[in-house]
Amino acid sequence: MIKKALNKLYKLNNQVIPKNQENQDSDNLLHGDLTHRIIGCAMQVHSTLGNGFQERIYQRALAIEMNYEGLQFEQEKEMLISYRNQSIGTRRVDFFVERLIMVELKAVIRLEDVHLAQAMNYLEAYGTKIGLLINFGARSLEFKRVHLKRAGP
Repeated sequence: MIKKALNKLYKLNNQVIPKNQENQDSDNLLHGDLTHRIIGCAMQVHSTLGNGFQERIYQRALAIEMNYEGLQFEQEKEMLISYRNQSIGTRRVDFFVERLIMVELKAVIRLEDVHLAQAMNYLEAYGTKIGLLINFGARSLEFKRVHLKRAGP
């Protein structure tokens, strides 16, 4: 029943990636099974804590939940940002899960376009194909599956 509800929410709330030959699952989404598991962990955290806490609280709780679920991840992974092959700074992504999925957390009333743009910029900067933008600040958990729209170098 939870999987059915998660699938329904997932289809209503997310961007779908065009069919790709590598790492496809039954939902025809790149790393779909893994993103489903991460979203399931986030749903558990949100249903337990509700909204209203600072982002850092949700980040700590999600780390506990993903550990419980057996997911491998790096937290606050720092990566270099480059421009014309020159380092211009660093940025930390909230989670980098199974060395495949970038997860950026928010705790705001409503996700804005700027949050989505930020997540997409991180994907490009990190050379990652798939990411999740998860917002714990709304009454209901919000999440967006993000992917690169253009091919990188």
